[in-house]
Amino acid sequence: MLYTILCYKDEDVVTAWSADEEAAVMGRLARVHEGLARAGKLGPSLRLLPTTAATTLRKAGEPPLVIDGPFAETKEQLLGFYVVDVADLDEALAIARDLAAANPGGAYELRPVLLYNPDPRGAAPGTGAG
Repeated sequence: MLYTILCYKDEDVVTAWSADEEAAVMGRLARVHEGLARAGKLGPSLRLLPTTAATTLRKAGEPPLVIDGPFAETKEQLLGFYVVDVADLDEALAIARDLAAANPGGAYELRPVLLYNPDPRGAAPGTGAG
C-alpha cells in the first residue's frame, strides 16, 4: 500500500539553518533514505521550494482566482513529501518516526494514496501493490 508522508515545519527555521546545520540534517535523513531504498520502500521524495515561490489557484468563481503564495497562512508549511510502499499504516508510522528522529520538530502527516499513476519515464519504484 502506498502512503504519502507530508513534511511540515516552520519554513523560517529551516531557511535560517547554517550550511553545517543543513548538512547535518541532510546527512541524518540520508541514512534513513538509504535503508528505505535498500528495503524497496522508498518512492519519490521531494523538497519543495519556499512558499515565497508558491502560486495558488482558487477553484471557486469564474474565472478561477490565481494568487501568489501558499494557500493558508500557518506556522508550519508543507516543505516536502515522501511516497513509501508499505504493508500498512503501522509500517508508515515507523518510517515517519525514523524521519522525525533524523529531523526533529514540525510534523509528519500520513495519508494513504488512493490513485497512483506511475512515472511515465519509468522512474517510479514499485507498483503500489502492497
